[in-house]
Amino acid sequence: MNQHRTGTRDEWLAARLELLEDEKELTRRGDELARRRRELPWVPVDKDYRFETDEGEASLADLFQGRSQLLIYHFMFGPDYKAGCSACSVIADGFDGSHAHLANHDVVLMAVSRAPIEAIQAYKQRMEWTFPWASSRDTDFNYDFNVSVTEEQQRDGEVEYNFRSRDIGPVLKATEGPVAEQAASCGTDVAGYMKEAPGMSAFALKDGVVYHTYSAYARGLDGLWSMYQWLDRAPLGRNESGIWFRRRDEYRGV
Repeated sequence: MNQHRTGTRDEWLAARLELLEDEKELTRRGDELARRRRELPWVPVDKDYRFETDEGEASLADLFQGRSQLLIYHFMFGPDYKAGCSACSVIADGFDGSHAHLANHDVVLMAVSRAPIEAIQAYKQRMEWTFPWASSRDTDFNYDFNVSVTEEQQRDGEVEYNFRSRDIGPVLKATEGPVAEQAASCGTDVAGYMKEAPGMSAFALKDGVVYHTYSAYARGLDGLWSMYQWLDRAPLGRNESGIWFRRRDEYRGV
């Protein structure tokens, strides 16, 4: 552990009270951002997306399961993956216990991936998760919501993600480093791994019409990593050097 300044309880309390004011301001700012998210215009979803689920084929409206709100986590699990992305798996560990509470508050929380439903079911069983998870394998859903790219898009080098274009050419050439490590952990190569990206999208169902209300990507998902919310309050913070996390059944001794 690095050297850190020490002090008396009175010094700690004075500094803590000063920090508390900033924490309260951050909370108020978060409330304001949440209000502005809710005020975004709702966009009707015109396409008839069809998903594979545990219960069979389903439309986007069917995924609401009788509720009026739907939250989808775009889980990185492509058709060529042998396992779901470890980063997405850490996030899923955090929300697995929340979906039952949300379902009783008029909100369905689920994951959607391009992997076939059989692969999703097997991985879900391995990880002992209970949240609903659908396959979008034969639809444009992932492409339309900018969490999947085609081989042609990869060849062009410029892809749309997080509401802007980004050049993925240099990343696709990586043979080592975090992206290569993540690809290998999913049983695919870098190009196959980079066809998928994480994100979340929110939808509303009103009078039989499905509306897209919100999406977030990249650091916009930071609040969904429940692990990091704890680390941000730990003495050493996130204290990261490369990718340190694993799927929870891959830690030594587990």
